[in-house]
Amino acid sequence: MATEVLPDDGKRRCGWCGGSARMRAYHDEQWGVPERDEQRLFAKLILDGAQAGLSWSTILEREPGYHRAFHGLDPVRMARYTARDEARLLKDEGIIRNRAKVRSAIGNAKAFLRLRDEEGSFARWLWSFTDGEPIRNRWRRRTQVPAETPLSRTVSKELKARGFTFVGPTIVYAYMQAIGMVNDHLVDCFRHAEL
Repeated sequence: MATEVLPDDGKRRCGWCGGSARMRAYHDEQWGVPERDEQRLFAKLILDGAQAGLSWSTILEREPGYHRAFHGLDPVRMARYTARDEARLLKDEGIIRNRAKVRSAIGNAKAFLRLRDEEGSFARWLWSFTDGEPIRNRWRRRTQVPAETPLSRTVSKELKARGFTFVGPTIVYAYMQAIGMVNDHLVDCFRHAEL
């Protein structure tokens, strides 16, 4: 799908964001913006992992529930969760109540803290895969955008080796797009040039 022009402001946007005001705001304000804040990088990794098999709009609608249920998606606090916390989360209708995804979020908090301790910074470690700079693609049609790349396969492999789960190459590529490691706004989308 190419870009589309929404009648209220006349701006061209990537066609995937036209479903709701929340999706449009996510596209306009967050998706593809280079992110280097450790807490936000961790939170986004958890949300992208929760998306596996689901649409992003489903996760976006539940984002407030994730922040509430997982104590602000604070990795330090999440790493201390017990079986009691897991049971609480599996009853929480504000999140995706999938046991594997809940366990993954808790395990990924522990893996995140270990990696950060070993490397000094999760953000610096992650961005080192692109030499600290976003990859700027020039796609004209959504069909040109890959689901995964050799780089996402490499990052996925490294994350898995460090104990992360729900970080396959497709999830990692979506994560890289979301945090701005990759600019995959279509070239005629107004955000492509801004980023």
